[in-house]
Amino acid sequence: MSVLEINFWIFVGVCALTWLLSLATKEYSWVDRIWSIIPVVYMWVFAFGANFSDPRVNLMAILVTLWGIRLTFNFARKGGYAPGGEDYRWAILRKKMSPALYQVFNLLFIVIFQNALLLLITLPANQALYSSASFGSLDIIFAVLFFGLLLMEFLADQQQWNFHQLKKQGRAEKGFIDKGLFSVSRHPNFFAEQGQWWVLALWAFAVANFSEPKYLIGVILLTAIFLGSARFTEQISLGKYPEYKEYQAKVSMMIPWFRSK
Repeated sequence: MSVLEINFWIFVGVCALTWLLSLATKEYSWVDRIWSIIPVVYMWVFAFGANFSDPRVNLMAILVTLWGIRLTFNFARKGGYAPGGEDYRWAILRKKMSPALYQVFNLLFIVIFQNALLLLITLPANQALYSSASFGSLDIIFAVLFFGLLLMEFLADQQQWNFHQLKKQGRAEKGFIDKGLFSVSRHPNFFAEQGQWWVLALWAFAVANFSEPKYLIGVILLTAIFLGSARFTEQISLGKYPEYKEYQAKVSMMIPWFRSK
């Protein structure tokens, strides 16, 4: 059985498990709970395809593992793994849909599509696995870029965490964060998250002599999902905080950029 087949059957099993858990618990964040874990599994399966002897794929797997550790830690401290730790946006969407329609949405989008996306964003490792290019300076450059974006996301998460702790204590100046990295991007954590997967995809694309652009599909879909998620989150913020509109006018949505006056 090839590594692609192994990962496909892992995907099928995870889809079945997260769907059944959502039905049994009436919570719909089970894919969120494995979001930082399953891609790490997929990456090490690809590394296993070379008996862990391919330095490029091993390095990719190590970097994605660090990504997974960071995201798991951040998700856990926000209560994501606790009973009732469902993403608040799913509850809002449930109010906008009939129960039957929401169950269709749960199966097709939350379970199948999102799990498929988690597999797709790791597929560039399979492309790298069959590359004939030797490990060299290009790999180091991409690895440094990935790690830099990982640090950026860690910092953005910490700034957001610190802000919400102040907010709980009633010490926050506003209802939303606009300091630190959030002064140059409204979603610096989203930017860094997407950036890491773009680095991985372009890394494999480059060492494969820019062949088979189909391996970019996953990261393109990931970007589309993040853009949609950011817009939905901002609609909620606008409903709570009228001054958020002024923040939108001054600060770039994703790409860190100079703040307009």
